[in-house]
Amino acid sequence: MRSFSPKEVTPMVLQAYLQSAVAPRPIAFASTVDADGNPNLSPFSFFNVFSSNPPILVFSPARRVRNNTVKHTLINCEATKEVVINMVDYAMVEQMSLASTEYPDGVNEFVKSGFTMLESVEVKPFRVAESPVQFECKVQQIIPLGQEGGAGNMVICEVVHIHVSEAVLNEQGAIDQHKLDLVARLGSNWYSRANSGLFEVEKPLTTLGIGVDAIPLFVRESPVFDGNDLGKLGNVEALPTPEEIAIFVHQHIAVKGVLSSDDAHKIQLKAKEFLNNNDALSALKVLLAER
Repeated sequence: MRSFSPKEVTPMVLQAYLQSAVAPRPIAFASTVDADGNPNLSPFSFFNVFSSNPPILVFSPARRVRNNTVKHTLINCEATKEVVINMVDYAMVEQMSLASTEYPDGVNEFVKSGFTMLESVEVKPFRVAESPVQFECKVQQIIPLGQEGGAGNMVICEVVHIHVSEAVLNEQGAIDQHKLDLVARLGSNWYSRANSGLFEVEKPLTTLGIGVDAIPLFVRESPVFDGNDLGKLGNVEALPTPEEIAIFVHQHIAVKGVLSSDDAHKIQLKAKEFLNNNDALSALKVLLAER
């Protein structure tokens, strides 16, 4: 057995051990607003329920290990004392991951990740319409756990209003865990799906994905692509150039054949094949070649 003191490894290595071993962890998809009312949306897997009477949820936006900076979510919670915690099901996991991209201050992650903003009842932050369960919360206390990179900040929240989708309820009005289909976080790229087991989600690009809002409208509105497809497409670094598309089509005879059919549905299904193999850039080249 490998044994060591936490001080004997770097913070990055220690974080990897902790996140891989203490898992799977539920995900708090936290929606906040800044002092001027600008929305922010980000996921956190240091999260759980700690009391039912009063109803208390706790999540922890940790200081970044690489540069010891704090996240907008923490700053907003300190400023407004309000947050909405949206639960994450499998149907929204890729878009949720895209929302974790560290876009600059002022960028609306709802727009970049393609989620719908819903007004809350008792707090100012918006809810994620696509989330099956949403908790409106008042921040009771924030406890800093350290000042170095990797240190958590425990945000203790009291739930003041709950929204549950009818689609995840059983005949008795209780939540059906199979219908809920939640996902949880492990280490590295790994997630766990309540209904089936482990799967991977590619981490958002450090260079910033283009976002769902940059994907052509005909793709966003197509019934062929679901939210997870759009999340993958939004994570590419840049739209391919006409030259890149032409080279790609020339090198892929099967793609050229589908494009020659001039059948939009068949073309989109071909792009879907690339997405199913986690090749979003090739999928975009197929879709844009159609134009």
